[in-house]
Amino acid sequence: MKHILYALVLCGALAVGAVDGLGAEKAIMATKAGKAPRVMHFEGPVGLQLYSLRNEFSKDVPGTMTLANKLGFNLVELAGTYNEKPDRFRRMLGDHNMTAISGHFPYDRLKDDIDGVVREAKALHLKYVGCAWIPHDGGFDIKKCQEAIAVFNRAGEVLTSHGIKFFYHQHGYEFAPWGQGTLLDLMMEQTNPHYVCFEMDIFWVVFPGQDPVKLLEKYGRRWELMHLKDMRKGVQTGSLSGSTDVSNDVAIGAGQMNIPAILSAAKKAKIKYYFIEDESPSSRVQIPESLRYLSTVTW
Repeated sequence: MKHILYALVLCGALAVGAVDGLGAEKAIMATKAGKAPRVMHFEGPVGLQLYSLRNEFSKDVPGTMTLANKLGFNLVELAGTYNEKPDRFRRMLGDHNMTAISGHFPYDRLKDDIDGVVREAKALHLKYVGCAWIPHDGGFDIKKCQEAIAVFNRAGEVLTSHGIKFFYHQHGYEFAPWGQGTLLDLMMEQTNPHYVCFEMDIFWVVFPGQDPVKLLEKYGRRWELMHLKDMRKGVQTGSLSGSTDVSNDVAIGAGQMNIPAILSAAKKAKIKYYFIEDESPSSRVQIPESLRYLSTVTW
């Protein structure tokens, strides 16, 4: 075991709830009632991308932080601060025993306001700053890819000078053919590894018809972060759209992905942080199911 062992503390009812059909709410109530905790050990660390609870955050920021922590998370990844100032959002996370490791920022801010991004990332005490979408009309092409490479190299250099790592989170459209490979291969080739690393979203590898295991083997430590999620069985793959119905996100282990093989390859690639991301309308029920499944997998 070369990775750090990380424990997510969940109540016993949380694990049982996934089997008996109990939702996250009943699990949380059991936690408040003082039920004995169950410790799930992962080859980790494993955190939560808070975008999974975006609908809840839009209504109640502190209450949703309580929910995330009661689900068992101490590490999180951000996609905005839901109208809270960054320093206040960080303090609120701390009050709920959570720490933000990384955050997604809009491409245009990385391009035109990198100094502002640095200030916000410092206020949040982030280790990583990333981009999860490159705006483009129609198909993603070589011109837009080369522009993004330049933006990422510059942003990464600036962030590195402040002790923060930059990453790009692929979203599927980067697998458009280029030369003997894809535009993602071009991004890997032309981004400076001293300034740019990558976050693999396994959903957005499988959806365009690619293989996460092969990509982890090919690019190894260029991948430092990973989004853990699963895709509904029967969903067709091969699309470069970077978009599908959010209901196609299912609990990890319930879909069509070979999760054990992906986790084994991720361990060999020395992924530093894993984040569960569930974009479905059922995320608060599916997240406990995903945690229960991950506790059964040998990494």
